[in-house]
Amino acid sequence: SRNSNFTLVFILTTILLDMVGLGIILPVLPDLIREVGHEDVARSAVIGGYLLFVYALMQFTFSPILGNLSDRYGRRPVLLLSLLGLTADYLIMGFAPTLVWLFVGRTLSGISGAAVSTATAYIADITPREKRSQRFGLIGAAYGLGFIIGPVIGGELGEISPRAPFYAAAAIAFLNFLFGLIVLPESLTMRKRRRFDIKRANPFGAIVALRQFPAILWLLAVLFLFALAGQVLPSVWNFFTIEKLEWTSSQVGRSLGYFGVLFALSQAFLVGPIVKKIGEGWTLIVGMFAAICAFLGLTIIDTYVGLYVCLTIGAFSGIAAPSISGLLSRRVPDNSQGELQGAIHATNSLTAIIGPLAATQLFSYFTVSDTAPFYFPAAPFLAAGISVTLAAAIFIPAAFRHHLFRKHAEGRVYETPPIANPGEISHRPSESKNEGDA
Repeated sequence: SRNSNFTLVFILTTILLDMVGLGIILPVLPDLIREVGHEDVARSAVIGGYLLFVYALMQFTFSPILGNLSDRYGRRPVLLLSLLGLTADYLIMGFAPTLVWLFVGRTLSGISGAAVSTATAYIADITPREKRSQRFGLIGAAYGLGFIIGPVIGGELGEISPRAPFYAAAAIAFLNFLFGLIVLPESLTMRKRRRFDIKRANPFGAIVALRQFPAILWLLAVLFLFALAGQVLPSVWNFFTIEKLEWTSSQVGRSLGYFGVLFALSQAFLVGPIVKKIGEGWTLIVGMFAAICAFLGLTIIDTYVGLYVCLTIGAFSGIAAPSISGLLSRRVPDNSQGELQGAIHATNSLTAIIGPLAATQLFSYFTVSDTAPFYFPAAPFLAAGISVTLAAAIFIPAAFRHHLFRKHAEGRVYETPPIANPGEISHRPSESKNEGDA
């Protein structure tokens, strides 16, 4: 409907601006740490790593909490409060007099940013099940564009002051809050809500609660291994290219920008047509195959052109994540979408805790350590390729067992959710075969 399309634009704009707000501070964060903490570059990098860890840990912890709260109280209040939280975070970091306040800001940002899972649940609410993979691809495109635009703006504002990008990010978040306050309707009706259960409102509780739905645990395992591999490129690409080809920061930035553009385009324009043609299961296989080829290619290629070829192939792996999200979303009823998206976001956040640390340690060991058996800076990419291969090995038999390779019919849902949980506050809505009611 017209209203659904309008709110979809708002949600995608919210995610885009959130990512712009996050990316806008990346170029100046080292300078701000040095200014506030009076530390040298090496120590500032260590502190920056801890700030990233705190942010990811809060995302991991609070994603299922906010997801469950949105299943109980609705998506709108959770989304609007998260935008206020991000506004406060950026102001705290912009005015921070000590390092402690930077950690306070990152903690608040991680909690507020966990509401991205609620935004995804909102899209699931207003989208027919057979079209969710396509719209989840639009979310990925918004992420990619945000990370392309944000650092460019942040770098320019950083020429004024290392604190200026934080003030700009706070303004963006607050303006988006005002926009949502005026135009954003609630997407989850009262009859589809369920009671809040603290036992389910934690990363592991949410996963355990979802085990009643067929194939969910298998798909979350696939998502974990695939997302873990995805952490490698942003974590060690700059170190790897400097080590192997002596690239400048400008060359590193352009290469990541090139990858980001292609990645965003693949999610925005390829996911829908490919899913419609071959189904979500086979689309996921194609995306994982592209990722395996790219990662393994990076382990043996060390030329300028070769690396760009690998980036091009790897960008098409962007069709995989929306396919996983689509498969997961189709396996649970509407009143569990917030809980599901919280579990998905918590899974991704867990990889953000583990992945960067593991990738950088592996790179360091095979590059400078005297105890390493041989010199192999590309070791993180080999590990990423193995991780995606394991994901495929788990997915394929599970997909045949649960009929995930079957193409869904237009306007029809093959998966039938089980009987509603005792904790629900309303009867489970009957499933409709009409696209507008799905």
